[in-house]
Amino acid sequence: MNAPPVTVPQADPGAVYRAHKAALDAAVMRALESGWYILGKEGAAFEAEFAAWLGTARAVGCANGTDALVLCLRGLGIGPGMAVATVSHTAVATVAAIEMVGAVPVLIDIDPATYTMDPAELAAVFATPPAGLPPIRAVIPVHLYGQPADLDPIVAAARAHGAAVIEDCAQAHGARLDGRLVGTMTECAAFSLYPTKNLGAFGDAGVLATNDAALADRIAAIRQYGWTARYVSTLVGVNSRLDEMHAAMLRVLLGVLDARNARRQAIAARYDAALANASVVPPARRAGATHVFHQYVLRTGRRDDVQARLRGMGIGTGIHYPVPIHRQPAYEGRIALGPAGCRATERAAAEVLSVPMYPELTEAQVEAVAGALAAL
Repeated sequence: MNAPPVTVPQADPGAVYRAHKAALDAAVMRALESGWYILGKEGAAFEAEFAAWLGTARAVGCANGTDALVLCLRGLGIGPGMAVATVSHTAVATVAAIEMVGAVPVLIDIDPATYTMDPAELAAVFATPPAGLPPIRAVIPVHLYGQPADLDPIVAAARAHGAAVIEDCAQAHGARLDGRLVGTMTECAAFSLYPTKNLGAFGDAGVLATNDAALADRIAAIRQYGWTARYVSTLVGVNSRLDEMHAAMLRVLLGVLDARNARRQAIAARYDAALANASVVPPARRAGATHVFHQYVLRTGRRDDVQARLRGMGIGTGIHYPVPIHRQPAYEGRIALGPAGCRATERAAAEVLSVPMYPELTEAQVEAVAGALAAL
């Protein structure tokens, strides 16, 4: 017998458009009618509003979240002959960005409870780098699933060895650590604005943030061919620009981001209550952190069974991420690992399971998911 169709999808990118259709349509029309479609008033306004919301001096829009990481690295002078430490339990974009600037990745294992970079292993890698690794000149901790990484010891380890820190905030718009918003505590921070992110566009888009005005100016030049005057490249640059229609729509959604994050947190609390006596492990919360639940990630040693049972109850699921980067064909055997060999990462990849999590879930859908979770 075939399983019934999924009635609560794990993600629904169109839901945010339907919820804010009038304001979004008006923003698009405003951008279209302006006659200026790249690096105009909408983009400048979004950058200023995003920086003000985040609490940084500057924000620079770009084409996507991967480019945001690349631009941070390039702006900081990271490139060939240097290594960058990050994690294997992340979207491949994090590692792709490192290689796009010609640097060498080294992959640090994760804390098994929070799925974010293990600061102790990072310190060990700084103290005794893998043989043949060039000097580590940057660290990219990933704030994963909406949970902040343990940033203070990561930054301390990097500072002690002269390395920059770039926060990968692709999944953590609005998350806090000891009251501080992620993206404000290091040299530079990169945010993906992919459609399913907490703050998402309707296509590819990205933004980066920094308190260093000179760094922001350099990155703003690099994103458009290295121009500091039109048609004159004073730096080697690329083409990675945020278009005006996306910027206009992002301004609308930035205005409701905090409310939408609060809805995610309320949904997570309902799921937590449903899982009080269940056999699967709910998401951990780091002490002092505010989780914004880009994903609500369960953990279970019987994932296939749990996934099938949820599907049978009409509940969609996803796996973020099923194969660690160091085990993927494009990377396996050629990227240095920390001393733990990413064992905690491999265990997590075999056990994590994401259930529906987005602000537009109806109360009936939330209750359907909660009921299914309680039955596990």
